[in-house]
Amino acid sequence: MPIYAYKCESCGFAKDVLQKMSDAPLDVCPACNKASFKKQVTAAGFQLKGSGWYATDFKGGGSAPTSVPAPADGSTAAPATESAAPKVEATPTTGAAPAASGS
Repeated sequence: MPIYAYKCESCGFAKDVLQKMSDAPLDVCPACNKASFKKQVTAAGFQLKGSGWYATDFKGGGSAPTSVPAPADGSTAAPATESAAPKVEATPTTGAAPAASGS
C-alpha cells in the first residue's frame, strides 16, 4: 500500500498516511479541522505486507555476495586466478640423461 504525505496549508501540520490507491484523498486537517489538508508530491513510498520474497530472502544469517576490491594501482583489470586446466606435476626420471646429439 502506498504511503502518502499530506500537509495542511492553514496550520502547516504534516502527516504521512498509509492508504489504498483507491481511497479518496484526505482533505480535512486532523489538527485544525480545516479543509486545507493537501497531498504532497514526494518520492514513492510503500509498505510490503504478507509473505513473499521480501519477507524471506536474506534472513537467517545468509551473507550477501562479496565483491572483489579494486586494485590499489587504479587499474580495472580482473585479478589473476588459477587456470582451469588440470595441473601437470613433473616426475623425476631415473637413469642417465639423454645424450646430446652432436654431428
